[in-house]
Amino acid sequence: MKTIKNIILFTLFIWSITLNAQSEAFEVEVRGQGDPIVLFPGFTCTGAVWEDLVANLSKTNECHIFTFAGFGDVPPIDTPWLSKIKSSISKYISDHKLEEATIIGHSLGGTLGLWLAADENARYNKVIVVDALPSTGALMMPNFNSETIVYDNPYNERLLQMDAKSFELMATQMASAMSLNKDRQALIKDWMLKADRKTYVYGYTDLLKLDLRETIAKITIPITILAATQPYGEDVVKTTYETQYKNLKNYTIEYAKDSAHFIMFDQPEWLLTRVKEELQ
Repeated sequence: MKTIKNIILFTLFIWSITLNAQSEAFEVEVRGQGDPIVLFPGFTCTGAVWEDLVANLSKTNECHIFTFAGFGDVPPIDTPWLSKIKSSISKYISDHKLEEATIIGHSLGGTLGLWLAADENARYNKVIVVDALPSTGALMMPNFNSETIVYDNPYNERLLQMDAKSFELMATQMASAMSLNKDRQALIKDWMLKADRKTYVYGYTDLLKLDLRETIAKITIPITILAATQPYGEDVVKTTYETQYKNLKNYTIEYAKDSAHFIMFDQPEWLLTRVKEELQ
């Protein structure tokens, strides 16, 4: 009888963990034991983007691997998408006592890491930003003004109405520029195609509107930036990063040579080495 009772209690405990690892705004896979690491993927990507890194880190750390709403198999949520993601992450971190975790974020995930680190009384161990900027909008648009970014605009309307064949062609072209690893380009494209179309359009609008260039001045914890150098070259990339991060007080930056945006696919060993050095 005691054995049956223990089995029931253990089952309820595991069920509770599963429930706590889910939210309308994301799903989380938890792997490994040790000091906690929170891993955020980039736009349209699932947590599987970190698979190679997590396979190693989970041997010594407890890895919380996120997939955001509207991507992969996670159902979409209503707008404003990005602010809901951020507030739900803050609750998850509080509920799971991860206030002193290390955050690793790629692209959108790196920007989210900066946003969280700028919160009052943030106590994270550090944030490792993988090819991400405080303001994607300022990179994409000359004379950028976040106040002019709105959901209802002709470009968004075209994307929403784009037929599947045209969208796939666009995704193929975009994926080919994001990684030098041709075998991984198909995976990046598939993530784009699987993304909920409204999340793809309006979620990216949220990202373009977000401007943390002034906000990062509030960050007091260490930030490590790992930046890709392709296709623009290291000199151009350095100028962009130095300009966007000029208000950040405490950071180090390293550049991944021969890597496009998905450093984990183009230079996986370099990325693993840099991350492990930071964790030590």
